[in-house]
Amino acid sequence: MSIPVHGGEPRVAVPCRCTLGEEVTWDARSDHLIWVDIEDPAVWRHHPGRSETERFAVGEKISFALLTSDPDVVLAGFTSGVERLRLSDGHREPLVKPEPHPPGNRLNSGQVGPDGALYFGTMDDGESGTTGGFFRWDGSDLRSFGGQAAVTNGPVLSPDGATAYTADTANGVVRSHVIRDGFSGEPRPLIVFPRNWGKPDGLTVDAEGHLWVCHYGGARVTRFTPEGAPELVVPMPTDLVTKCAFGGADLTDLYVTTALRARDPATDPVAGHLFVVETAVRGLAAQVFGSREGLIEAGE
Repeated sequence: MSIPVHGGEPRVAVPCRCTLGEEVTWDARSDHLIWVDIEDPAVWRHHPGRSETERFAVGEKISFALLTSDPDVVLAGFTSGVERLRLSDGHREPLVKPEPHPPGNRLNSGQVGPDGALYFGTMDDGESGTTGGFFRWDGSDLRSFGGQAAVTNGPVLSPDGATAYTADTANGVVRSHVIRDGFSGEPRPLIVFPRNWGKPDGLTVDAEGHLWVCHYGGARVTRFTPEGAPELVVPMPTDLVTKCAFGGADLTDLYVTTALRARDPATDPVAGHLFVVETAVRGLAAQVFGSREGLIEAGE
């Protein structure tokens, strides 16, 4: 089956050379991007309109930095658990730790859902043991769902919050989960990656409910229908594509993180950079943790 190829050319938005760039998020309140470098631990923030970029180094692997009601504070996923991180001075406040959480595990991908809760994954930092899992935390109640995996990515939720999508990256499978009253049903396989596609990494969902999946080792991002059929390929100029999210004034700019990890800068000079691709598809605005009435804002 021939899949249409997006004609837009990806361009470097920020030449950040992240060792393992991940979890890019657009903050529409102040028109800036935020993402992390897991293996050279830092939070990055970029204001495209002002061409200003900041890097906030942290002393521990950090896997996501999501929005809270205070723009200076992010909900951060560290090796040791979920914390509030104040960017201006580096102050950290531990909030919750997933259980079980073996010594070799760390937190991985995360997103705030339409319900204002945090959905996140854990994984074996050595990427071999099947000790990772998926969790939902609303500020008070932590629940696991979706079974275990060595390398987890997602979860991301559909626009109506009724479906969660997760990636079992090591096994090349994207699954869907029906969400009812904050609880996830049994996962079902939605997309199985052929060997020549690389591995499914970071995910995002657009306003039409279609799923965008990054190909780690596959040099592209693919848009899938809610039924799992591929319908558009966005080629990328580097191999290790890790996470994508929509941003810009009308949420049609697709921002994509990549990894430098073990790449030769002489042959892959743009590995690890943050890219942007102009599309004709509108994304979803990033949610603020605890923003839905009745949920607890972290730290309050």
